[in-house]
Amino acid sequence: MRRLALLVTVAGAFLAPATPAFAHGGDAPDATAYRTTVTGISAPEKGLTVRTVEAGARLELSNTTGHSVEVLGYSGEPYLDVRPDGTWQNVNSPAAYVNQTLTGETPVPATADPTAPPAWRRVSTATTVRWHDQRTHWLSPGRPPAASADPTRAHRLRDWTVPLRVQARTFAVTGTLDWVPPPRTGLWWGLAAAGGVLLTALLIKWPGSVRPVALLGGLFPLAYALSTALDGTGPFVVLIVVGLIALAAAYRHPPFFLALAGACLLIFAGLAETAVFRGAVLPVSGPGWLARTCVACALSVGAALTVTGVLRLRRSIVVA
Repeated sequence: MRRLALLVTVAGAFLAPATPAFAHGGDAPDATAYRTTVTGISAPEKGLTVRTVEAGARLELSNTTGHSVEVLGYSGEPYLDVRPDGTWQNVNSPAAYVNQTLTGETPVPATADPTAPPAWRRVSTATTVRWHDQRTHWLSPGRPPAASADPTRAHRLRDWTVPLRVQARTFAVTGTLDWVPPPRTGLWWGLAAAGGVLLTALLIKWPGSVRPVALLGGLFPLAYALSTALDGTGPFVVLIVVGLIALAAAYRHPPFFLALAGACLLIFAGLAETAVFRGAVLPVSGPGWLARTCVACALSVGAALTVTGVLRLRRSIVVA
């Protein structure tokens, strides 16, 4: 157990990205039908990067240029200032309150005036900041009209810009917002179920196959953990622990531990993550189909190891 704890600590330290500044609270979706894409910066500069994270719920700006870069609010007022010594927020900007949640329902106090001189408050020592930005989101309730008319294909909803400023020079991050049809949920569930049945039959007929199956089972949550960690979201520490438990079961697999490893894999890396089967855009770094494959395989392997462990445990009790 000490070795397992050490492995989890080391893996978590390795996978955890540099902590960005959060100018406000976050509420990243598990999956969504809206794809927010950054297409470029109108005046690119070495050391300045912007990307989407958390399934498009936020923009992430990293500034290693050595000078200040401001993000402007909805009325063109200074909102965020990413400086060499950290990230600062203008508390007089209405965006500081609107952007606290994805849907923007936080009341804006009367003291927030975009025409007032900036009142800067330091929110982090990091030079990377993440924020919700309503200019990049679909805010209307319900499905977009184009998607309702034809839900079988993707639809471009709009192009968007978020203005930036360096001293007196203004430029912008540009991007697109699309509606994307959901994946075939039933297909992924069917693949997971079929895989579970086949792997269970394999383990029963060839008991020696437990080791390679458990080894593969441990790799799937670790791969999924890596994709969520690179995006900066998700319970990747839980997935790391589950993956390491499955790898330990590949090394030594008495019946009870085999069943336990399978149950952890099934529940925490499988059932807890099945939202990936429902939405087209996921809070992961990498293609959505890869994350869905990891979850479907975790379901299959977890179910197979659980059933095999229980059967072996029952057999050992009967023999005893």
